[in-house]
Amino acid sequence: MNDRDEKLVERRVTYTLEHEGKFYIVEKVPARVNEETGEQFFSPATVERLQRTILAPGKPNRVIQTPVFEYAE
Repeated sequence: MNDRDEKLVERRVTYTLEHEGKFYIVEKVPARVNEETGEQFFSPATVERLQRTILAPGKPNRVIQTPVFEYAE
């Protein structure tokens, strides 16, 4: 076991994705999370299920609206 593995903990996280101009949020996704950096790691099976969930036709659990801002310098 290396140093990185020791800092990973099993958690349920919120996964967000932009696909073809739409934003998707999937809650309660199992991931291994680095406690120091917050980086999230997903198993191949979880990634496949996320893709099926987002790309499959069907009704989401709920829909939210969110404001969008443009960063101006």
